[in-house]
Amino acid sequence: MAKLSVNINKIATLRNSRGGNNPDVLQVAKDVQRFGAAGVTVHPRPDERHIRYSDVRAIKSIITTEFNIEGNCREQKFINLVLETKPHQVTLVPDAEGQLTSDHGWDTIKHQDYLKEMIALFKSAGIRTSIFCDPVDEMVRAAATTGTDRIELYTEAYARIFASGKKEEALAPYKQAAIVAKELGLGLNAGHDLDRENLGYFCHHIPWIDEVSIGHALICDALYLGLENTVQIYKRGAEGVI
Repeated sequence: MAKLSVNINKIATLRNSRGGNNPDVLQVAKDVQRFGAAGVTVHPRPDERHIRYSDVRAIKSIITTEFNIEGNCREQKFINLVLETKPHQVTLVPDAEGQLTSDHGWDTIKHQDYLKEMIALFKSAGIRTSIFCDPVDEMVRAAATTGTDRIELYTEAYARIFASGKKEEALAPYKQAAIVAKELGLGLNAGHDLDRENLGYFCHHIPWIDEVSIGHALICDALYLGLENTVQIYKRGAEGVI
């Protein structure tokens, strides 16, 4: 049964659009945990267009569940922040500088040596590691040799195909990748474009997922349904309720 980690980047985007501290990112981090989320996720970027580095430091001080920091480990500023704040988990994402949103997993074969180096660095600091990975058997197998604790399956393709009505087709490569990960002893996370329509189906059919991190869709739904209610809806989805 997967745990739900709520990505609060979009709250910071809204705050930054007007300056000041409304909405209060720190208060939202407290609230999503109080409403039932099992963790908080942030993805700071070098331009700090949503989550700021100061936010990460402040959030770490109020976490009562789990803290997951996503980002590009090719940025020294990101590496330093993670080592300073020591979250429960760091998720390594192969973003390019200035990228709008994450759109692919690591080539775990091509970047094998680099990933081994970064994962060893973070694990030596006592931080659980996860790497963004496409649902391709070869990439999952190569990920296992980096020393990472988990992979996070990049689920944009699943969400897109699911929305066209082809549920089984959408799920198939992810189910296969998840089986390979399980056989190799890798923990399994998932994220990107998961929403209240497709989440339950995904987690019901891959019940050994450890964690899903969801931000954009959850915050959009909260505008209509309320944040507490929406967290509960997504929590049930993570538990595989269809």
